[in-house]
Amino acid sequence: MTSTPFVRPTTPLTRPDLKGTFGMVGSTHWIATASAQAVLERGGNAFDAAVAGAFVLHVVEPHLNGPGGDMTGVFVTADEPAHPRVLMGQGPAPAGATIEHYRSEGLDLVPGSGALAAAVPGSVDAWLLLLRDHGTWDLAEVLAYAIAYARDGHPLLDRVAGTLANVAGLFRDHWPTSAARWLPDGEVPAPGTVVTNPEYADLLDAVVAAGSGAADRAAAIDLARAAWRERVGAAVEAFVATPHRHADGADHAGVITAADVAAFAASYEDATTVTFRGYTIAKTGAWGQGPALLATLKILEGLDDAALDPSTELGAHTILEAQKLALADRDVWYGDPETADVPLTYLLSEEYAALRRGLIADTASHAVRPGDVPGRPTPPVPVLRTEYATSAPAGSLPGAPGGGAASGVGEPTVEVPTGSTRGSLVEPVETPDSPEHTGATRGDTCHIDVVDRWGNMVSATPSGGWLQSSPTVPGLGFCLGTRLQMTWLDEASPSALTPGRRPRTTLTPTLVLRDGEPVIALGSPGGDQQDQWQLLFLLRVLVGGYTPQQAIDAPALHTTSFPGSFWPRTWTPGGAVVEDRLGEDVITALEGRGHVVTRAGDWALGRLSAVTRDPATGLLGAAANPRGAQGYAAGR
Repeated sequence: MTSTPFVRPTTPLTRPDLKGTFGMVGSTHWIATASAQAVLERGGNAFDAAVAGAFVLHVVEPHLNGPGGDMTGVFVTADEPAHPRVLMGQGPAPAGATIEHYRSEGLDLVPGSGALAAAVPGSVDAWLLLLRDHGTWDLAEVLAYAIAYARDGHPLLDRVAGTLANVAGLFRDHWPTSAARWLPDGEVPAPGTVVTNPEYADLLDAVVAAGSGAADRAAAIDLARAAWRERVGAAVEAFVATPHRHADGADHAGVITAADVAAFAASYEDATTVTFRGYTIAKTGAWGQGPALLATLKILEGLDDAALDPSTELGAHTILEAQKLALADRDVWYGDPETADVPLTYLLSEEYAALRRGLIADTASHAVRPGDVPGRPTPPVPVLRTEYATSAPAGSLPGAPGGGAASGVGEPTVEVPTGSTRGSLVEPVETPDSPEHTGATRGDTCHIDVVDRWGNMVSATPSGGWLQSSPTVPGLGFCLGTRLQMTWLDEASPSALTPGRRPRTTLTPTLVLRDGEPVIALGSPGGDQQDQWQLLFLLRVLVGGYTPQQAIDAPALHTTSFPGSFWPRTWTPGGAVVEDRLGEDVITALEGRGHVVTRAGDWALGRLSAVTRDPATGLLGAAANPRGAQGYAAGR
């Protein structure tokens, strides 16, 4: 295999590659990063720090995640550095979430907003489980940061204010509890306004108090978990029984109950891994999209380095085509392995990767091409729609011209003007008053990475329950998530809506090991784009020799030539979204190869953060995304 130098990294860097020996944090918000680093400074380990930072993310990035959502983590401990584990915080479908019920409500897709889209909340229980088993601090110490920001206030991000402006009409007309929570005096607070969430602070105080009489730290955390389930379950069941507006433009009651919340417990799993160029890449199982990144790496591993550079015509084309093949398998074969028979071993095998590699041609494919598994009938390809019109009358939802598109749907990753291809723009491409405004509010999910001086390392992606997901639940200060929109109302699909089954989440943090030691933890918000952007990072660092910050700064791209995981689940045949910094020559060449290119702007794609560790020297590192001027890394 020949070794071809990659295009030189962009200079100068937007941020330094941080280096030190004590501890490092990278996240999508500077306050969360600072809070997690403060825990390390006070003697906490990486797990104490990650949990503290995650609960702060619930407070300071409420448009991107919340306590009613979900999370996925992958980690190693200093005691077992060669054994990557997955922290499973993805709640299942409620007992009442049947295909028959949703069809009886006149639905052909699970809505993108409203309580019918809610899986059982899993994020909080997962973080508390991680703290119990691998942290060292008491719960009160860890939650003190989030409680303080919720009770005493924090400055409202520009993007939160922008999101609220997009959904203010929806809140006023249809979600009065959200209006009461987010629109003081009926108006959107200005960016920089100090905002509080006393209901959530009270809830966290009560959860901490529930474990105050326990005999030891672990028992106290378990009592807190039980108190969380009890209080949240009762409040949710009482509230969602009243119909409210959903993304389809109609009013529906939710189906989630206190019993659903009480029945869920987060858990651990062994990570799914493959090797790539001497590194071990660790991801979730097929209940997440993580194995699609692994499959893409195996397809690409058999190619020369010249075909792996995302900054060249050949590399960008090859990467886009390999991703299409892996995502087609994701959408046909993946699902919760506890209830669906997923042939993952074969889908990640060398033999299968070679077959898929042979399908990459010189021109862009405009088809969805899942592979065949010997002895198995191939499940049906999901419905392929390039556009989706709801039954909602025109203008029935705020900011919804003609098509009746709902506000606040999907995982907040894309803002696209009416009639354009599906992209992943960080900034809105039009104002809320524009006649082209679709009513869909977009931004990102959240992410946090931590490594400590002992060698503990964790990468986690919390998401769901963003403020525009569904109405705020009284007494809790937050709303439910919308992860069930990733299921299909099709019994033949491995991702069919099924009570007790986990939806096939897009949350997909990554851990990289070398010779049995962790060396990189990374991740990104971005829905379907999460692993696509992480792939570029991995190729540039592991093959191209980039530093983490160089890889994060480099121009990004992704494909949209597959049915989206979020309502309304449309696709763009042959679609490719690129940052303009990729260069006119490369972009024009991609168009010449048949890619349907959307230019996203110079700094629009990717929200990566990463931490690193050199096992030989103990040197630690961190890097964070400059796009949006919000994510930060810290450490020493």
